[in-house]
Amino acid sequence: MSGTHHPSSTSPSTPRSAPAAPAASVAGAPQSPSSAAASHLSPAFPRRAPWGSASKLRAWQAQALELYRARAPRDFLAVATPGAGKTTFALRVATELLEQGTVRRVTIVAPTEHLKHQWADAAARVGIRIDPNFRNSQGRHGAHYDGVALTYAQVAAKPALHAARTTADRTLVILDEVHHGGDALSWGDAVREAFEDATRRLSLTGTPFRSDTAAIPFVEYERGPDGIRRSKADYTYGYGEALRDHVVRPVLFLTYSGQMRWRTKAGDEVSARLGEPLTKDMTGQAWRTALDPNGEWIPSVLAAADKRLSEVRRAIPDAGALVIATDQTDARAYAGHLARITGTSPTVVLSDDDGASARIEEFSDGDQRWMVAVRMVSEGVDVPRLAVGVYATSTSTPLFFAQAVGRFVRARRRGETASVFLPSVAPLLELANGLEAERDHALDRPLTAEEQGDGFDPEAAELAAANREDKASGELVQGTFEALEAQASFDRVLFDGGEFGTGADVGSDEELDFLGLPGLLDADQVTTLLRQRQADQMSARSKNPASAERERSELEHRRAAELRKELQQLVSAWARRSGQPHGSVHTELRRRCGGPEVPLATVEQLDARVALVRRWFVGQK
Repeated sequence: MSGTHHPSSTSPSTPRSAPAAPAASVAGAPQSPSSAAASHLSPAFPRRAPWGSASKLRAWQAQALELYRARAPRDFLAVATPGAGKTTFALRVATELLEQGTVRRVTIVAPTEHLKHQWADAAARVGIRIDPNFRNSQGRHGAHYDGVALTYAQVAAKPALHAARTTADRTLVILDEVHHGGDALSWGDAVREAFEDATRRLSLTGTPFRSDTAAIPFVEYERGPDGIRRSKADYTYGYGEALRDHVVRPVLFLTYSGQMRWRTKAGDEVSARLGEPLTKDMTGQAWRTALDPNGEWIPSVLAAADKRLSEVRRAIPDAGALVIATDQTDARAYAGHLARITGTSPTVVLSDDDGASARIEEFSDGDQRWMVAVRMVSEGVDVPRLAVGVYATSTSTPLFFAQAVGRFVRARRRGETASVFLPSVAPLLELANGLEAERDHALDRPLTAEEQGDGFDPEAAELAAANREDKASGELVQGTFEALEAQASFDRVLFDGGEFGTGADVGSDEELDFLGLPGLLDADQVTTLLRQRQADQMSARSKNPASAERERSELEHRRAAELRKELQQLVSAWARRSGQPHGSVHTELRRRCGGPEVPLATVEQLDARVALVRRWFVGQK
């Protein structure tokens, strides 16, 4: 454990795919500079391999490695943003420990079967042979392997077996996305039992926060001034740092609003604009209406995303795009829209498909334009060429959102950008604006009533939060809620805490200004161009007062027409529910909000009446 063992020429710790070699040559990396020097080197520094090849380390990886060497810890938690290169760092640690004789075996634990194979492939490239097909029934791995790759579920099924394997020889355990180790009390207990006696444990995560208070195995917690214990990382490399170092892509969030109309459980028709201040229930209902494959919102946004992809592919010919869908039915319908838009059927990956891994790998290695997937995040998929995404799911947990966006941020060359299309709803806008916020896992937050109940399973709750078809209210139960109409309009672009654009129709020059941003830009250039686009649009309007006034008049007329239509629907629905005649409902609205009859009321007066009727519905509930 002290790291003082030295391998002989016949040591089993030597990777079996290559002759014994000095540590630097096995990983292919140059001798690292001192930690002081490494701390300020940009990944773009000469010979520092900014794009994370297996042969050379990025600056953060070198600094973390220096820290690991200096401490020689039994447990080490590295938190690095998705796409930063956690795998390369971990395999360099594994290579050095094997060469030193500190360990003789490596066990890698990952969330999914697909990730097991990704780890084995990456390990093979640096001379470590990992068996991703190991099964519990085997008992021990083949002599020609240096170790195995397991899933957390596999460990939980037979923790005693893996404990025996771990104690049989000096073992390094790499716990990938270690927060999954706290998914259930049984999983956490099993991981502890299996690897309690490991010589070294290296824990990795890109999102060290959970929605429950289940302790993550082998993670240290530190009590803060507020008395709450939070996870403590040994090394942290956040998205903000990675963006400044050009290790990950800058992410542009293109948000789309639009008018939605749906029928409630009571049979009432309700209309609202996506992105306007609404109750939580109505926001959820408008959101689900937007995602309905039979409306116009989804095909309009997919067409816009495809235009963005075409622009990106001018500079990055193999750039791909991904739609994250809520369920299999929606995924197939979205795939149909994309086939009609592009003339080519996209790759479709459903979470329970037998051939999912093969299709993902084929897409990753190819140059197809689009992939549509369900539960993409829980698949743990790594497809570096993904540059455009459509977030077409109603899931809004921070964990799911961060991991979903992480599918698009991996940089392969300097200047690549990522573009993610979002419904313009408050929960997602909040998460997009807080992308750089660092989070730790809080262990002592107050438990909800559900979590305090008997038989609460954090694993099931977490997976449900990430993968279910969210229902904003009881009115969304299948068979009781019906999406009727969903129109799309461009809202704005979110980038680096700023907002750009003033809203525009789909297909307008204003929207195309933002969809047509070059595919290769660094973060500063993105900000400059976004400001330029917005300034040009504002300037064009100010230079042509007549045109600007006409546009304002058209927009006001259009808005008034939408509000009159919505008000009539709401009044009709309220009249049915309350038993009041339509006329008396309108009279009450005029009395409380002011203004003349509906056809002559101003936009402000109509807006106030619509808001009041909505409040009546909420109060009725």
